[in-house]
Amino acid sequence: MSEAWWKEAVVYQVYPSSFKDTNNDGWGDIKGITAKLDYLKDLGVDVVWVSPMYKSPQADMGYDISDYKSIDPIYGTNGDVDHLQSELKRRGMKLMMDLVVNHTSEEHAWFLESRSSRSSAKRSWYIWKDPKRDEKGERQPPNNWSQILGEANSAWTYDEKTGQYYLSLFTPEQPDLNWENADVRAAVHDVMNFWLDKGACGYRMDVINLISKDQRFPDAEPVLGPDRKYHPGGKYFVNGPRMHEYLQEIKQKVLERYGAITVGEMPGVQDVEEILRTVRGGTGELNMIFIFDIVDIDNVPGKVRMTLQDWSVKDLRRIVSKWQRVMIERDGWNSVFCENHDNPRSVSRYCDDSDKYRTYGATLLALMQTTLNGTLYLYQGEELGMRNFPKTWDPLQDYRDIEAINFWKKSLDLYGDDPQELAKQRKVLERKARDHARTPMQWNAGPNAGFADDGVKPWMRVNDDYRDVNAEKQLADDSEKLSVWQFWQRGLANRKRHKDVFTYGEFETAGPESEEVFAYIRTGKASGKWLIALNFSSKKVDWKMPDNLKVEGWMSGNYTKGKPDKSRQDSVALYPWEGLLGKCAN
Repeated sequence: MSEAWWKEAVVYQVYPSSFKDTNNDGWGDIKGITAKLDYLKDLGVDVVWVSPMYKSPQADMGYDISDYKSIDPIYGTNGDVDHLQSELKRRGMKLMMDLVVNHTSEEHAWFLESRSSRSSAKRSWYIWKDPKRDEKGERQPPNNWSQILGEANSAWTYDEKTGQYYLSLFTPEQPDLNWENADVRAAVHDVMNFWLDKGACGYRMDVINLISKDQRFPDAEPVLGPDRKYHPGGKYFVNGPRMHEYLQEIKQKVLERYGAITVGEMPGVQDVEEILRTVRGGTGELNMIFIFDIVDIDNVPGKVRMTLQDWSVKDLRRIVSKWQRVMIERDGWNSVFCENHDNPRSVSRYCDDSDKYRTYGATLLALMQTTLNGTLYLYQGEELGMRNFPKTWDPLQDYRDIEAINFWKKSLDLYGDDPQELAKQRKVLERKARDHARTPMQWNAGPNAGFADDGVKPWMRVNDDYRDVNAEKQLADDSEKLSVWQFWQRGLANRKRHKDVFTYGEFETAGPESEEVFAYIRTGKASGKWLIALNFSSKKVDWKMPDNLKVEGWMSGNYTKGKPDKSRQDSVALYPWEGLLGKCAN
């Protein structure tokens, strides 16, 4: 397996609106990121990935971009980014940008020109279609595709002036670019070159597998039921017919000149061969993609994201084992993550986020992530074990995300007279809303959790638990066990110290499938064999170790600062949400 800097990097995602406000307008800003670089450096971060901070009307929190080469004034200026770059470089760190080019804002100059008339020179830069007519002669969208961030709505938006619909898969404010047009692709390449020339080390590429659409634009199958008018059309635009052609073009015309890091957000694709075609060493278009099997583990198969189903530790074991083995054996590369801005907090989702067990659950997940093959992605606040906000928060007052707002409006419309079904929908919102990951960063126990000064109203409410869960408290923790932040810091250092094991080493599961314990072995050329045992349950478990495995010593765990004093043969007692890392005889 070949080595590369981006394989060994620890990437930290900053959601800029919620990170740190320095000018007291209630929004995080670029100067706030710069002010916290020492904090990130001390944690063990190598690359800072900033979610979109370009000029935007903020219909979808910056993922609706109106100018790709200008920074939105709420975040700062292009000069602020230059200063951030210089401060990162001074610390031996790098900046990764977010590339959002499946769609633009409806306020982008390209779209304003495109919608000005049917004869506009940029008309074909977007996807325009004539209306259909139903049996009554009434106007209907060109097909029945549903909106991704609100499946009750059409993915098509009607333009009164020109009498056509434009495709807007996410929201009406985010019209899809027409990648069939070579001028569009050249404009995207120009944007990419702009930031790479300014020193960015690469890109996270937003929904990059949606850029190629089936040009027939057929109706989707009615998977949401006969009572629904619109249905997910992913079959006709997820990894579309020309996607690989477009990505190869980006690789050859842009990326290869810079040696850039690239990670593709590719929802809806699970086919191993298709993924390997994208990330295989040498021939793949991208370094890696985000494989969403873990963050989709509680989705109802075939349905939209805002659904719930039960999952088991066996499911987690099968997912992790599958992708570890595939990438190691077939020259691909993994991204390792449990959180991002589009998912709820991991400790609330996969563990027990009660006051009693939150720290153990958060550090259990940290132990798992710091010992898996791939490039590690850490989301802001994850290193503190930040959790979902309380269920008492009001969906109509405290939630901010357009997906959550659309979901709750649809739920009220459909189930307003059915309290039992509405309660089920409320549970989905409380468990899975993207807003949970977007509350302001909890820096200290002071006003606004240190995100903004006293008297400032943050753009989104601060989680109620900030007096107990905050960075200042965790960095100063001198109790008998490590804080979540300290545990992450130690785990990242250990990962780098033994990169032959945890970044590049072999992987195999340990022991039979279990209802509670997920265990695996990592083996490196220089550092030998290591056992990781993770109790994903709230009960004490006596886990029987494999007969052919000899633990020489438990090196770390999440119940004590020092080396755990545990049995090294036959079976080991694992406390609720306990994780152990052991050095084994070769």
